[in-house]
Amino acid sequence: MKKIAFVCFIISISVQLTMAQQVADTVNLTDIKFTVEAAPDWSALLKRQTGWFGGDGIYTIPLNGMEGEQAHANNKILFIFSDSMIGKVRNKTMVPGYKMIHNAYAILDGDKPDAAKMRFYWDRDSLGNAESVFIPNTPRTEKSDYYWLGDGFVNQANNNIYIFGYRVRNVSDGAFGFKEVGNTLIKIPAGDKPPYKNIQQEDTPLYITDESGSFGSFGAGIYVNTKQASAPNPDGYIYVYGVRDLAKNLMVARVLPEDFEDFGKWTYWDGSIWNKDIDKVVNITDGVSNELSLTALPDGRYALVFQHGGMSPNVGMRIGASPTGPFGPVIKLWDCKPDLIEKTFVVYNAKAHPSLSKPGELLISYNINSVDFINDLKVHPNLYRPRFIRVKFQ
Repeated sequence: MKKIAFVCFIISISVQLTMAQQVADTVNLTDIKFTVEAAPDWSALLKRQTGWFGGDGIYTIPLNGMEGEQAHANNKILFIFSDSMIGKVRNKTMVPGYKMIHNAYAILDGDKPDAAKMRFYWDRDSLGNAESVFIPNTPRTEKSDYYWLGDGFVNQANNNIYIFGYRVRNVSDGAFGFKEVGNTLIKIPAGDKPPYKNIQQEDTPLYITDESGSFGSFGAGIYVNTKQASAPNPDGYIYVYGVRDLAKNLMVARVLPEDFEDFGKWTYWDGSIWNKDIDKVVNITDGVSNELSLTALPDGRYALVFQHGGMSPNVGMRIGASPTGPFGPVIKLWDCKPDLIEKTFVVYNAKAHPSLSKPGELLISYNINSVDFINDLKVHPNLYRPRFIRVKFQ
């Protein structure tokens, strides 16, 4: 009987994969009609002169747990940022006393770019100086580690807020002087209100390396494919995307909402089935960025939005047949070159914000930074902040 059941299981899996491939073969992954324009109202929202006046790593989390159109109903949106500048801008330069911290957040009351309804939060040290909100404190943490933040969501199975934290360490070797050394899950328990004081965190097995030098980490993007979150074609799973290696290859894992903290129940797409072995995970596309988004489109397809190649002037999109792909070629959405007014400026980490988008549209952000950071900020104090564009699908 066990052998018969096993054979039936294998046949079932084969049928599912065949059907999935047939669906993928009928989906147009190359063409989509759209228009795109700058969204100056949203870009202006983060052009500030005091307090938080710059940062990157922007993700948006609807606090009612509803993604897409349903997120707009009387909701608050949590914005999370990685490296952030705290201080003042006056006479078009930074006032002495500014400080960079490694992460911060803000709460927007509603889904409109209204500065009067947005409040920023960061912590303070014993001397009253600005400090990061999320500071690594796990068994694998070393004293000098700090967090940059990945994506997050409100888990409607328990109403906790989950955010991925990348443990980063400054190093003497490497191209940028820092490297990610671990992956952490940050939990803000249900019922905790800003300023969040009951933050919990744990190391995860979601940072992967091997003897060949390959490296990667999960948390670059989250797609909540549940009925409770108003997903259009829900299968009940949380999809978590990861990026690895310099080719910016995309990986995907999934888990049921109630099992989110139980990493033994996570599975990873190996190209054929969902596999419990993380080492079997395959690349489902490439040329993405370390921060990205996957969003369901009105026509049943999926939009994967990213900065093409990780750090380039091009905001790109690939059309997917499902949350695991296959994905079509890169469709260029926006050329960021007009923002690069200095040769030292760089652009990176585009992603969509469905909870801030109108029906049939996607609001997309991308980050601006500089390889001559402080010197450029002295002249362009508001350069270091997200810019927004609006894509309208036809």
